[in-house]
Amino acid sequence: MFSHVVLGSNDLERSKRFYDALLAAMGGEPGTSDAAGRLVYSHRGGRLVITRPIDGKPACGANGGTIGFGMESPEEADAWHKAGVENGGTTAEDPPGVRQGVRGPVYLAYLRDPDGNKLCAIHRMS
Repeated sequence: MFSHVVLGSNDLERSKRFYDALLAAMGGEPGTSDAAGRLVYSHRGGRLVITRPIDGKPACGANGGTIGFGMESPEEADAWHKAGVENGGTTAEDPPGVRQGVRGPVYLAYLRDPDGNKLCAIHRMS
């Protein structure tokens, strides 16, 4: 359904360190800069773009918004979470672990990136 996600950042160098580490924990490659200076990540058929807001106002996290990253295993979700915390992110919600989802158990890990965007690692266990 989705082709890409774009997030705003107030510090692209800080965001590159954070997202490079996060995507590396999932087996992804470091981000590259495009002609407009945006960071671009491609992994598992999805695209993530990090950019300064085009309206010139400060970037801020969406209230109620969450970006989900599909994980291959609970261990990959844990590595993703650890990489995020070690690179400027903060744990959001409960610690990583199993929760009951609508379609069965899921392993979830939540972070906020350095600009306050809420991120979720999800591994569907059934």
